[in-house]
Amino acid sequence: MEAVTSKFHKRKTFSKIPAFADVPDLLSIQTRSYQQFLQEWIPNEARQSIGLEGVFKSVFPIEDSHRNYILQYKRYYLGQPKYSPDECLDRGVTYSAPLRVRLALHITDENNKNEYSQSIEQDVYFGNIPYMTEKGTFIINGAERVIVSQLQRSPGVFFDESIHPNGTKLFQARIIPARGSWVDFTTDINDCLFVIIDRRRKFPVTMLLRALGFTSNTDIFNAFGLIKEVDFSKDKSIINNYIGATITEDVVDTKTGEIFFESGVELTVENTADLVESGIGSVNLVDSNKDFHSMLLLNTIEKDPTNSTEEALAVVYQLLRTSEPPNLETAQKFIERIFFSPKKYDLGQVGRYRLNQQFNLRIPVEETVLTIDDIIKVVHFLIDMRKGDRGMDDIDHLGNRRVKTIGEQLTNQFSVALSRMIRTIHERMNLRESESITPQDL
Repeated sequence: MEAVTSKFHKRKTFSKIPAFADVPDLLSIQTRSYQQFLQEWIPNEARQSIGLEGVFKSVFPIEDSHRNYILQYKRYYLGQPKYSPDECLDRGVTYSAPLRVRLALHITDENNKNEYSQSIEQDVYFGNIPYMTEKGTFIINGAERVIVSQLQRSPGVFFDESIHPNGTKLFQARIIPARGSWVDFTTDINDCLFVIIDRRRKFPVTMLLRALGFTSNTDIFNAFGLIKEVDFSKDKSIINNYIGATITEDVVDTKTGEIFFESGVELTVENTADLVESGIGSVNLVDSNKDFHSMLLLNTIEKDPTNSTEEALAVVYQLLRTSEPPNLETAQKFIERIFFSPKKYDLGQVGRYRLNQQFNLRIPVEETVLTIDDIIKVVHFLIDMRKGDRGMDDIDHLGNRRVKTIGEQLTNQFSVALSRMIRTIHERMNLRESESITPQDL
């Protein structure tokens, strides 16, 4: 039995047992990944926002501080390598192809920044990009090299546990993105829930939830589905089953507007009688005696100094930026940028897929930022761990790891390089006069 491996080589097998499946092309993981990165043979308009195309689209357009200039990306072209791979090996040179990028510089009208007074399109030579051979190798200065795929921890959420010096079990959840802030959730010895962003300051989970829009305690309990509406107008004695439960919102007399009970009041034998006499038909309660989730959230609320979204935004901004926010809008944009901005935060399609699988969500894998639902689910699962309903994850399990191929590694390198280039472009935009500036100059 012979198999053709290339134009020149034939592979002989001496096995006596016939093969039922062909040997797969083991190099295809390298060659396919590199072609996905370059998208060389795909028409410009049909290229997807991945690899090199994705990097350019995420970086451009670039504007100067006064929006006088806008540098826009159009497309890129790859030329033909100057020498063949064999010639490169003989000559001791790098096997590479020239990369040219079509850029458009728009100069805006002084009176109306949304209109362009002048536009200049130019092909800019970006340098030579190492080109992969058919064998999945690169030839650098006449020597053959390979880029090894990495086996790394997948983006997503991981649950873990540790032991406090006093013997108490502490539980942690960590959301690890492909790019962006790490978010840790943890329990403490007093059964409170805390969040740590980028391993900096620790603050109660309820403060983060308030900053994300869950203003009142009722909103927070509603998000976890913990509020129970108890109607005791037909059977007055039923209220006695809820002694020890907590009222989530003010109980108000609809006729007089008088507040009978404020939110956060715990029902006792004495005040249940007052509640029945007041003629109020139903109240919203959370029962920490019967529900573990309610207990942990009530403990956390006690540690939370804030009572509204505005207060929470100001405190979270101050903790993370170590300065007071100039206004509410700045604090809100800061929080949105940390979790919900595709430029700053990226779970990657693998991370989004894993979160969907873990929490039974149906969010498209293209949406690679966090959602509020993700954060609620993570906290919910962490409480389940404290309750004993689920165990910790094994980070060495191959299901929690993924192969980072050559295309992805090169994408990251290009992102780093272009982000450095942006700083230079910004400086030149702010210094140059509009008469002489071109994309090539920038």
